[in-house]
Amino acid sequence: MSADPLAPLMELPGVAEASDEARDALGRAHRHRANLRGWPASAAEAAWRAARASSVLDGGPARLEDLPDPVGDPVFGGALRVAQALEGGGGALVGVWQRAPLQALARLHMLAAADQVGDDQLGRPRADPQVGPRLELLAELVTGATAAPAPVVAAVAHGELLTLKPFGSADGVVARGVSRLVTIASGLDPHGLGVPEVRWMRKPAEYRDAALGFADGTPKGLGGWLVLCCHAMRDGAQEAWSIAEAQSKK
Repeated sequence: MSADPLAPLMELPGVAEASDEARDALGRAHRHRANLRGWPASAAEAAWRAARASSVLDGGPARLEDLPDPVGDPVFGGALRVAQALEGGGGALVGVWQRAPLQALARLHMLAAADQVGDDQLGRPRADPQVGPRLELLAELVTGATAAPAPVVAAVAHGELLTLKPFGSADGVVARGVSRLVTIASGLDPHGLGVPEVRWMRKPAEYRDAALGFADGTPKGLGGWLVLCCHAMRDGAQEAWSIAEAQSKK
């Protein structure tokens, strides 16, 4: 039996603990009284917040209220389509991800970049000899080649896509969408209530520096990125809790 490729990451300082914190926090958010039956409303609000934050990180508008038609902005519109496709549990996209993750990845790019590139580029990875093999390896990881916990798998997929930039357009929105998709499909956040994107948006320099550390591939860089992502999931669970609190007062 081949060794688990992500097992060494669990030995990096702080990773296992941060992963457990993320899992526990998301579990609490799902158990909030407003989410026991009313989770669809919470999921819809979480999707909106996730789209806004992810869009800002890719240069989208910081103040949607200043725009006559926010959805008409190509970056925000793409981020919103991605978030809505995953809203409340991902629907059919989760099944595609579990069977054929590269097809799901192509679909996410089609949603994210629809107003940014020509139709002939949508869902098509760049013509780079490194892209195809690395995407194949990522597909193997997310379909069972590792026993690493879901927060770590989501962080690895996120970091790899940010590093690889497989499409050359809307790659950040796609990477964050894949992170969300991993947490949903794995059962870590089955209804998509968490909003880790808000943490990344609020600290963009920290986010980008950590992503560069992941790309460097050093133990310090890898560990720093994984811990940052897990902490964002933990903070995203607190965002989910605040959404549920607001829903319970309506």
